[in-house]
Amino acid sequence: MTGQDWFDKDFYAVLGVSKDASAADIKKAYRKLARKLHPDANHGDEKAEARFKELGEAYAVLSDPEQRQQYDAIRAMAGGARFTGAGAGPGGGAGFEDLFGGLFGAGAPGGQRVRFSTGGPGAGQGVPPNLEDLLGGIFAPGGGAGAGGYDRFGAPRGPMRGADVQASTTLGFREAVEGATVTLRSSDGQQVTARIPPGVKDGQRIRLRGKGQPGEPGAPNGDLVITVTVAPHPLFTRSGDDLRITVPVSFPEAALGAEIQVPTLDGGTVRLRVPAGTPSGRTLRVKGRGVKTAKGQGDLLVTVQIVAPKRLDDDARKAVEAFRDATAGWDPREGLLEKAGERA
Repeated sequence: MTGQDWFDKDFYAVLGVSKDASAADIKKAYRKLARKLHPDANHGDEKAEARFKELGEAYAVLSDPEQRQQYDAIRAMAGGARFTGAGAGPGGGAGFEDLFGGLFGAGAPGGQRVRFSTGGPGAGQGVPPNLEDLLGGIFAPGGGAGAGGYDRFGAPRGPMRGADVQASTTLGFREAVEGATVTLRSSDGQQVTARIPPGVKDGQRIRLRGKGQPGEPGAPNGDLVITVTVAPHPLFTRSGDDLRITVPVSFPEAALGAEIQVPTLDGGTVRLRVPAGTPSGRTLRVKGRGVKTAKGQGDLLVTVQIVAPKRLDDDARKAVEAFRDATAGWDPREGLLEKAGERA
């Protein structure tokens, strides 16, 4: 199948389906016609053999989502026009394969299919290829390419913006909170230094204007789009612009109240007052010690976890036993069984 077939043949009509047919409908139609037109069922019928071949060509294109997008877009763009053979004299049109060599596999090693995608917004996300980019400049007066090319309506197209460049980097948890400067290396050895702003989140995409591919003369460069992965921290986690940490306290500290030292992400500490009677699992807030962004700064949320000593000497055991005896009338699980039996 040649590239000209994409202009000449209506693959939907060949399969007997509408242009908005689903992939399942296309597959169903192909199987039904393939059984009917298969050479084994039509010995010596050259017309059936030709139709079977045509059917296979149509299904190969329409069953491939990318090829189907390109086919639909090119058919809509061309409006049914046909390109005449190459080598025509003055006034003759350029040949399809001369104009689109390689687009449909022509000239590719081994005749392999060539995929196209654009670097602009939406590329690789199910958005059809920009046919004005692919065909721009072909329809200038006289068959030549005009400055900047021409759009589908024959109007001059301005110079094209450069393509965006995609990159990724991994930051430590503290680097992500405080901001960092990273150096990225492309596959061709070029280096780009980029500043990652403070407060970047895991999976966030940072767009650096003008750091992508160069545009045509008079057009801006594309952007560098960096996807950031943030490594976990052994103590801190993030909740919006707040930082969270769990801090162990002893039973006397929780029962009697205490002032404790809590570590901060920058390597320092902050003093925190634990009120008397604080239960395990309660979260206390330290203002202004969270993630700092352009919108403000979050807080440090400290969750208290009461821990018991693994070993007690004789004096400590006697003290705990005395406390147990002194609080024998207090039941920390009072009402628990009743609540468990309640119906919602």
